[in-house]
Amino acid sequence: MTGAPIRPTLGFMLRHPARWIALGFGSGLAPKAPGTFGTLWAWGVFLLISPWLTDLGWVVLIGGGTVVGWWACTRCAQHMNVPDPGAIVWDEVLAFWLILWLIAPSSLLGQLIAFGLFRFFDAAKPGPVGWADRLFKGERGGQVSWAQGWGILFDDFVAAGCTLAVIALYRYVMG
Repeated sequence: MTGAPIRPTLGFMLRHPARWIALGFGSGLAPKAPGTFGTLWAWGVFLLISPWLTDLGWVVLIGGGTVVGWWACTRCAQHMNVPDPGAIVWDEVLAFWLILWLIAPSSLLGQLIAFGLFRFFDAAKPGPVGWADRLFKGERGGQVSWAQGWGILFDDFVAAGCTLAVIALYRYVMG
């Protein structure tokens, strides 16, 4: 890496399209709990666009968002000189869209529970989420690689899988 870590600002975000995406169109600029703000942004967007998207639309959006997000998260982390910056929230966006799509139809209470479970798994990183987080971690001050860019996304997809497993178990037990 060639410099000190860079703290993202609105001006920083506006200077490159990868930053727009990776920083969740500004939701990752929240001074506290950017992952939570990114997840809330994802929820709001889900509520706005879900009436118009079919299952195929969700597959294309999440699949395409993953490919573009890998590029965007890698580039943004490189620009910030940090392997996995907290301000990068595109990983939360994609993972939470995946959850909300797969539990649909769901009440707002069901979505709120999914939100809480996902935030728990993403923040606390128990078991498989911690493993996934460590798998592609780079050293602070080291070069940010494409593997680390993938790692930014990967642990959130594992957190989504854990969230979905808990919801599926609940649905199975409760009938």
